[in-house]
Amino acid sequence: MKFKRSERLVDMTYYLVKNPFQLISLSYFAEIYNAAKSSISEDLVIIKATFEERGIGTLQTVPGAAGGVRFITRLQESEARELIEDLCEQFGAATRLLPGGYLYMTDLLGDPKTLNKMGKLLANAFHQKDIDVIMTVATKGISIAHAVANHLNVPVVVVRRDSKVTEGSTVSINYVSGSSKRIQTMVLSKRSLKENANVLIVDDFMKAGGTVNGMKSLLEEFSANVAGIGVLVESEETKDRLVDDYVSLVKLTEVNEREKTIKVSLGNYFETKQEFL
Repeated sequence: MKFKRSERLVDMTYYLVKNPFQLISLSYFAEIYNAAKSSISEDLVIIKATFEERGIGTLQTVPGAAGGVRFITRLQESEARELIEDLCEQFGAATRLLPGGYLYMTDLLGDPKTLNKMGKLLANAFHQKDIDVIMTVATKGISIAHAVANHLNVPVVVVRRDSKVTEGSTVSINYVSGSSKRIQTMVLSKRSLKENANVLIVDDFMKAGGTVNGMKSLLEEFSANVAGIGVLVESEETKDRLVDDYVSLVKLTEVNEREKTIKVSLGNYFETKQEFL
């Protein structure tokens, strides 16, 4: 079956966006669309230019017999700033304040559009890293981790507080909570990670960083590597933070339970080394 060029462009674009970071050979497209590789190459030039102009992402070409093209999620700086400012506005609503100074985030973590924004932002921060898997801790970080994984096209592993029969053999560690200074436990199935895997740690909220630091210690038990740390919200009122190298989207600067006010600002996203379109 012979495809019109307009049909090829639409179908190729859809396939690339649905399979980010996957290396696709030109022969694959040429066979599907019954077209010459030269025509496919011309199509990919058009798609790449459109992706970059619209701030959707870019196409990376890998030369050689085993090469091809892969779609990489990317953002324009103006779009990233707009997305994070929107998140700050939502997190800053006084109605989110809970007893004890906690923030209600369940609605945002359950909204597909908001999650997609969070995932795209964090994916953009780490797209240059060689990431094999994303790690998070149960429970609120799971949805964010999957949102990031969707843009990076990698699997997710979930660290739990206790072992489950369905997990099989597990590895557990004890760690000290950064804020409460209590001893807690982390458990991960032995089948979850391969040795020397490059892992991106994702969490919904970081105060002193005890949970993230615990995940880093757990990775050492698997001989795995920390490729990066991404956090949705960080607390500014922490003196003895256990984690230094991380990327945050939103910073919680002040919580006043008496006056029922919340103050937030941009996280360190733009302070870290970012690459935008």
